[in-house]
Amino acid sequence: MALINPNQYIKQFRDIEDKLADGITKFAGNIKFVYFHVLWFGGWILTGLGVFGQQYAFDTFPFGLLTMVVSLEAIFLSTFVMISQNRASQKAEIRSQLDYETDVQAEHEIAIIMRTLSRLADKHSVDIKDLKVEMDEVKHLAETEAARRTQARHARHQKLRHEGKA
Repeated sequence: MALINPNQYIKQFRDIEDKLADGITKFAGNIKFVYFHVLWFGGWILTGLGVFGQQYAFDTFPFGLLTMVVSLEAIFLSTFVMISQNRASQKAEIRSQLDYETDVQAEHEIAIIMRTLSRLADKHSVDIKDLKVEMDEVKHLAETEAARRTQARHARHQKLRHEGKA
């Protein structure tokens, strides 16, 4: 089985809304976004103060229209950021699943290689008991660590469940 490139796998599911949200979030997280807003807000405020002539002052102090525009922009930007964060979380879950599948596949292949090595050693009368002992130790360590992590995860869930009821 060929390994899957997680980035390519994830890209195939992106639609136009995802691309739009990513583009807006990418721009909003850029220093050019700050420069644009400094110029935009600065120009708006200077115009509102009448620096360019009173006939151009469409939103005077206290800049109620500017406040509304900035508030709406903040609402939409925060929504786009949340959309991108949710998708980033989904990407992380997909990557995690693909990593797990790769690890399981590698473990299976290593087991096949070890059985093959053992058979070859038996066939050619080569003593590999020390390797078998080492592999058994590694397997035991892995099982012990997996059990420890399972217990720790279970304890965290129990603690969270207990805190939720308190």
